[in-house]
Amino acid sequence: MPAVAWRLLSAAGKQNKNIFVMIKTLLAYIIISAALCACGGKNKANDTAGASAAEPCGPVFNADSAYSYCAAQCDFGPRVMNSEAHERCGEWIAGRFEAYGMTVTRQKAVLRGYDGTQLKSTNIIASHKPERKERVMICAHWDTRPWADNDPDSANHRKPVLGANDGASGVAVMLEVARLLSSADSLSVGVDFVCFDAEDWGVPSWSDVRDDGNSFALGAQYWAANPHVKGYKPRFGVLLDMVGGQGARFYREAFSMQYAPGVVEKVWDAAELLGFGSYFPVENGGMISDDHVPVNQIAGIPTIDIVPYYPECEASSFGPTWHTVHDDMSHIDRNTLQAVGQTVVQVLFSEGE
Repeated sequence: MPAVAWRLLSAAGKQNKNIFVMIKTLLAYIIISAALCACGGKNKANDTAGASAAEPCGPVFNADSAYSYCAAQCDFGPRVMNSEAHERCGEWIAGRFEAYGMTVTRQKAVLRGYDGTQLKSTNIIASHKPERKERVMICAHWDTRPWADNDPDSANHRKPVLGANDGASGVAVMLEVARLLSSADSLSVGVDFVCFDAEDWGVPSWSDVRDDGNSFALGAQYWAANPHVKGYKPRFGVLLDMVGGQGARFYREAFSMQYAPGVVEKVWDAAELLGFGSYFPVENGGMISDDHVPVNQIAGIPTIDIVPYYPECEASSFGPTWHTVHDDMSHIDRNTLQAVGQTVVQVLFSEGE
């Protein structure tokens, strides 16, 4: 996740490190599970193509499964660019998508980091039913931060981040959705899962280099200028960034509202319908320089960012573990994964022909 954090929000009110506890989640999950199963995965879209369904639909997202995918990525260690762990985990991610019947493209490129480092990058694109013209894109980054430069202990500032939330959680949600799609026959659109690489090799806080605003999201910048399919134009895209943290709430991000307000409304309506409105408050957040920015600005694909905001956290408005050595599995919450994952399922199965 880039260091440009919620720039439109005042620092006022960040006096307590309160972590929100969503006590309604379990009850909501029990209620919607029955409705989802009754739906049988059938498309319940209304008469307007692409509009949100009027009732829960699609298969039940398994948060335990997503949690295990998150842990499996962390088992490789920090997935820092040019490392063995990075290469091994990338192949594992591609292999999981292939096991679920996806057509996988490994888009390789050597990208230049802010410090001149040549980064061996691989964007992993997994396509469900690639023959379908009407498509939706779900994306996340899979690399991890080389430096824990926001850690409260300055001795950790040059240590790598494990990235359980900042990287692994978004990919974990996509893998679980891909698993569900592998046995679903009622989805009306094709889906492309895009795992962006080289997102987190941005200028660290301890560097003397001035950030020009483009040092992060290098893989997304490359893909946006060189899509895996010429002329690729899905209906819309949804970026998942840090979607497994404890106490996370997802405010409406400003670039998302600028480029794709209809998609924001679609996603937030789906969350409300499912009983996860407390995770997706209808409140505006700040402006985040994340992977969705080049996707919007370069590729012209209306794409939103589901990214958390912690207004009461002194350490970071992205939460207490952001860019620290504490971004590990002990701070991943299955309830957060459930809220985001089920919302993604709802959005996809709400899409009409």
